[in-house]
Amino acid sequence: MNPVRALINTAIAIVVAAGVIVACAGLWFRDAVYGDRSLPVAPVTFVVPRGSTLGDVVAGLQSAGLVAHPIALRLLARLRGDEADIQSGQFRFPAHQTSDEILRRLISGTVDALWVTFPEGFTAREMGARLAAHQLIEAAAFDRYAARTGLYVDGTRTTTLEGFLFPSTYLVPVGADASRIAHILTDQFFQELPANAASKARALGLTVPQVITVASLIEREAQADDERALMAGVYYNRLRAGMPLEVDATIEYVFPEHHTVITRRDLEIDSPYNTYRHTGLPPTPIANPGKASIDAAFTPVHSEYLFYVYKGNGHHAFAKTLEEHNANVERYLH
Repeated sequence: MNPVRALINTAIAIVVAAGVIVACAGLWFRDAVYGDRSLPVAPVTFVVPRGSTLGDVVAGLQSAGLVAHPIALRLLARLRGDEADIQSGQFRFPAHQTSDEILRRLISGTVDALWVTFPEGFTAREMGARLAAHQLIEAAAFDRYAARTGLYVDGTRTTTLEGFLFPSTYLVPVGADASRIAHILTDQFFQELPANAASKARALGLTVPQVITVASLIEREAQADDERALMAGVYYNRLRAGMPLEVDATIEYVFPEHHTVITRRDLEIDSPYNTYRHTGLPPTPIANPGKASIDAAFTPVHSEYLFYVYKGNGHHAFAKTLEEHNANVERYLH
């Protein structure tokens, strides 16, 4: 055979073979993403964690029995440029979905639950605003429920939920009412309480809700973790001595908006939360404390300190006497 003709025939054969391969791959891909409905065999609830990559999501889908062809799904997402558009949250998939339907649901479908983060020190009002920002519930509805609902903590009925809505990151069900959302947060609060919380509170001469009130003061005042238990000791020392706590954060709690600076005029506010005018603890917690502040309130550092003042860089100067405290104020605030 003519060498040139043989070369041409070989080239044609390669092209035909390549075409067949491409055609077969195309048919496989089409069937894998648009035709195969073998999975899931039953309805599946699937959670996409925040910050997940496409690879993370596809691996999770495969592990959950939602996709039979993970490679095809990844290819589909990349061909469409959908890699960065997958939503985080909780999804409920019915049985027998194509990969195309699953991907579309992950990108533009309605989630069953959304991730919501509540930072440590948020008040119930701030939590309501955060929920409203995610369009999960009206802020006023959650604030109202938290203000009017009590909770049994170690046999004591609280007057509100302030302080007992544990700050963390949650999957909040879409359509949930204030009661259901609050239960999610208070259930976590009980999980975070020390196992011997009741006995520790009694050893401090307080109830568990009162110790949580102390924890809320710590949460709003402390910045450095290594000062939380020391600050708790200051509060207990002042309570035992019958001294007013004089915590600026309790006065700020009275205001509907954040006040960066508490003025002398603010110190004259006639409110049970004004710990400059009233001795003892405020009527309720002033925020929802995190784990570090709760632990510090139950296990304070025993010292002779009665005062502290902010000295910058997230730390405070502690003092045993008013004279020492005034010197610290002069040094750090003037």
